Amino acid sequence: MEFIHKKKRLGDILIDAKIINQEQLDTALAVQNEKGQKLGETLIDLGYTTETEIATALHRQLNIDYIKLSDRLIDDDIIKLVGEEILRKHLVMPFEFKKGYPNILRVAMANPLDFVAIDDIAIITNLQVEPAVSTSQDVAAAIDKYYGNVEALKVAQRYTQERDSLIKTEQPSQEAIAEELDNAPIVVLVRSIIEQGIRRRASDIHIEPLPDDIRVRYRVDGVLDKGRRYNIELMPAIIARVKILSGMDISEKRKPQDGRISLTVGRVDYDIRTSILPTVYGEKAVMRIATKSGFTRDKRELGFTEEELVKFDRMISQPHGIILITGPTGSGKSTTLYTILTSLNKDGINLLTIEDPVEAYIPGINQVQVNEKVNLTFATALRSILRQDPDVIIIGEIRDQETAEIAVKASITGHLVASTIHTNSAAGTVTRMTDMGVEPYLLSESLAGIIAQRLVRRLCPDCKKYIEATDTEKHILGYPSSKPLKVYQPVGCIKCNDTGYIGRIGVYEIMETSVRIKEAIRKKWPTDAIAEIAESEGMQPLRTRAVELVMKGITSVEELVRISIDE
Repeated sequence: MEFIHKKKRLGDILIDAKIINQEQLDTALAVQNEKGQKLGETLIDLGYTTETEIATALHRQLNIDYIKLSDRLIDDDIIKLVGEEILRKHLVMPFEFKKGYPNILRVAMANPLDFVAIDDIAIITNLQVEPAVSTSQDVAAAIDKYYGNVEALKVAQRYTQERDSLIKTEQPSQEAIAEELDNAPIVVLVRSIIEQGIRRRASDIHIEPLPDDIRVRYRVDGVLDKGRRYNIELMPAIIARVKILSGMDISEKRKPQDGRISLTVGRVDYDIRTSILPTVYGEKAVMRIATKSGFTRDKRELGFTEEELVKFDRMISQPHGIILITGPTGSGKSTTLYTILTSLNKDGINLLTIEDPVEAYIPGINQVQVNEKVNLTFATALRSILRQDPDVIIIGEIRDQETAEIAVKASITGHLVASTIHTNSAAGTVTRMTDMGVEPYLLSESLAGIIAQRLVRRLCPDCKKYIEATDTEKHILGYPSSKPLKVYQPVGCIKCNDTGYIGRIGVYEIMETSVRIKEAIRKKWPTDAIAEIAESEGMQPLRTRAVELVMKGITSVEELVRISIDE
């Protein structure tokens, strides 16, 4: 292999590329020796570099290709060459034969200097190996994509065979099933289901019993996929395994249960909230996947326009008042609330939160978990928090009159309060609060602003198609039918997993409380009248913002209709 000098080491390459310095390398080598892990992993754990920086440095210094496996479709002939186990062991992925050289196999590697891995692949395939560089996350995701289903089914079959042999000898009791859970196949299967969800960017994993089999589905960018099926006999063991990981009672099968799983995948810590619900065909499990970094985003990453950012900053910089974030379930309210939280998390400020559940644990913030069993509700926790000398109070959700009234009064007495509430629009939130029993004069004095929001899926930049809009689409967009208009539509490709979309962006309606709006609240004006005042003072409705995103080619008419159907 003339293209890689065998004496070249990763540390030297990263120093030459000015990614790290000698002092950092010495520290990393000492930590690596202590922990017994790879140097690249140690450097990333220490925060000295990232996977992408390492891959880019290897690409430039060794003059080898940098491959994005997510952009490529790998042939079945390549997939059949090497088993999943050896690929995971070395974190490598064969992706093509070199053009004009059918005896040279090109392999994407997280570490192209791993000559043991190169030799192993060469021996197994009886081919010469030409390494290319990729990130470990990209390689792991490719292995999941091409081998995950096959390996999961093999594990499921192995478990079924072992269980069948046990049944032939004696009928297993519930205790025997519980003991079986240390059995490798189910442990591997459940972890595989969770890890695949994480690598596919899923927000939720659904494990549901059907009359004849089990269906596992992933929610990606707000939409559930078609799912995959497993033998129904696996269901008791899968559910029991999820319960054990979540700290639930495995013997309780008649009542709903909630729990949490902490898991590390690819050096990222995940907090997974689990819910078990008895259904007519058995217990269903739903796992909601979250990371601290997923909630603690910079405000510029949320999708605000420059004008909206100014309004947002003005609202959260007020010394007191209440900020309400509104929208349906799954519209990103918690992320916006945590963005406010992290923006205000500074020395000299006492920040307290009341949540159900605590979404992510943030250093430097006092977070309270609601516990109905000991009567620690939003209202009772809020009363106690007011005696804790707070500057800023974050309430997970305003659900009842008592919480609403205490929150409003707290905001008047010198505290900045932020919370979420379920309504369809910014102006509609005012009516909801007064309907809950909050006096209009108190609300008008305390309200700093309202943010109504939705999430729309971003069109895949690689496959979106520019076509002439139909008359129906022009009508939806408020565009004259006589004029020509082109819009982008989703298509589907290897990069977006044939969905036509990658990721989501926030659509916002921000209403700051002006003198006129305060007067309208005091006089109990209807929602439409308040909205009209807000729009005359510069508030852009959700639908208007969504239309802008369609016109810019960021999202589709289909997504616009989905989020503004109520209008």
